[in-house]
Amino acid sequence: MKREQAILEGLIRCAREMTAERDRVRLIQQILSAGKEIAHCQAATLFLRTANDTLRFAVRTSVDDIGGFEVPLYDPVTKEPESGYVSAYAVLNNTTVVIDDVYRETRFDLSGTKRFSESTGLRAVSMLTVPLTPRDHAPIGVLQFLNATDPDTAEIVGFSPDVVGFVEALASQAAIALDNLRLVDEQRAMVDGLVAVMAEAVDAKSRYTGGHCARMSELAVMLAEEASGATSGALAGFGFRSDEEWREFRIAARLHDFGKLATPEYIVDKATKLETVHNRIHEVRARFEVLFRDAEIARLRAIHEQGVAPEQADAEFDERKRTLIDEFSFIAECNLGLIPMDADRLARLHAIASRCWHRNFDDRLGLSRNELRRMEQAGEGSATGDEPLLADKMQHVIGRDATPNPAAQSGFSMPIPEHQLNSGELYNLGIRIGTLTEEERFTVKEHVIHTIRALDNLPFPEGLKRIPEYAGCHHETPTGTGYPRQLSGDEVSTPARILAIADIFEALTAWDRPYTRPNTLSEAVDALFSLKENGEVDAELFDIFLRNGIYRIYGQRYLQPSQLDEVDVSKHL
Repeated sequence: MKREQAILEGLIRCAREMTAERDRVRLIQQILSAGKEIAHCQAATLFLRTANDTLRFAVRTSVDDIGGFEVPLYDPVTKEPESGYVSAYAVLNNTTVVIDDVYRETRFDLSGTKRFSESTGLRAVSMLTVPLTPRDHAPIGVLQFLNATDPDTAEIVGFSPDVVGFVEALASQAAIALDNLRLVDEQRAMVDGLVAVMAEAVDAKSRYTGGHCARMSELAVMLAEEASGATSGALAGFGFRSDEEWREFRIAARLHDFGKLATPEYIVDKATKLETVHNRIHEVRARFEVLFRDAEIARLRAIHEQGVAPEQADAEFDERKRTLIDEFSFIAECNLGLIPMDADRLARLHAIASRCWHRNFDDRLGLSRNELRRMEQAGEGSATGDEPLLADKMQHVIGRDATPNPAAQSGFSMPIPEHQLNSGELYNLGIRIGTLTEEERFTVKEHVIHTIRALDNLPFPEGLKRIPEYAGCHHETPTGTGYPRQLSGDEVSTPARILAIADIFEALTAWDRPYTRPNTLSEAVDALFSLKENGEVDAELFDIFLRNGIYRIYGQRYLQPSQLDEVDVSKHL
């Protein structure tokens, strides 16, 4: 009775342990250890079913080397069930097999067991094989025990019906625990696969910024690892305390720009002010070419029709040519967005724009229905006529949809421009600095909103619930000047602050962007330091970033040799 009581207590204890265990190897070892104790036997083995319909040794209590041997469930040629093997029979028939004497058994091929006996000196006598069957599914493996022993005399005996019942109860619990772990593993694999696909989709969005998410996430992990070792200051005690928390952070880093899938590629990669799907400087150049031809024609007419002296006509043509070249060079320079557009430059731009050229063809031909409708609504378009060299036309402006903007719907604190897009030539060339209009900057910033909304709609398991928060806050700042929610202070978590620094530094040093030259290490550190001074990045994380040489390690891995200059860390700490 005491023996049965001990077995029951052991079963209950083992059930609790198996329910709590998340490590597959440790779970299998627990199952086998508990089974051997309940069966009170000399040896035990656990087989697991493979995708190839074989039984593979997962773990055994003996230390002999069995190599990669697998028990087939079906004949590879005839595809008939291999019922001659006791373990295969137990799985195929979902039934327990009890053998009192291995050497007298005639139902099964036990030559392998006998060879095991001869090679190890552990003579096999009694055997118990129990299938591992989760709920109502097919068996996923078997437990096999050798040589039950009498608790009092230690003599080898057969497996009693009571012991068989207890082992079957354990096998049922073990099968459910293993199946639950399989489901967890499959869920994990599915999430990881989904993350990989989503991240690859973002990377494939742009041929220029394709490596950003991968590089940024690696840099973020490097900084998080170093920050976890902080022993003083606000970061003391920070750290991810489990593999699941690290996984949550890594996924958030990898998906921080997922919303860019909704951002038009030409805006993400806009390298010049007149760029839409293509760089419209070519259209402007064509108009200057027209004015140049007009000047040539005027010269010839002056000489041959008006009797003007060739020297005078040539001088006037040369002056006109120099003016056109100078004016187009100025517009081309404005298009690059490298020089701020002050009042003088804007005045000159508008003076040049007011010059007219003559169009001889109908500008409504070849347009789409949407383009024609916008022209009609604006009262624009004609068969022929004079046009200013540069213009902002109503057809260049696309209004916002009547449906509420995601930013307004979700309560984000981002000012929303009146128009969705304004591709007016003067409007774009007049951008004060950079290449993006107010509308385009909002569209770029809006990627964070799309990221948050997309990730919020994914049913992440409990251990991954903070992914939307981490990923959606990488543009927030401790000062409350970030976006999209303008969080401040402790509202911006440490993981989000880490992502912010990694995102900024990767962007500063990226050598594959079409709209800016890559910074050297020292230039990028100087820029990051300025943000630290303004409170826009976490000061302690910045110090760790420098003091622990993370910038240098990252640079050696990913930057061009020409970017790897010396950084005077002392002036920033």
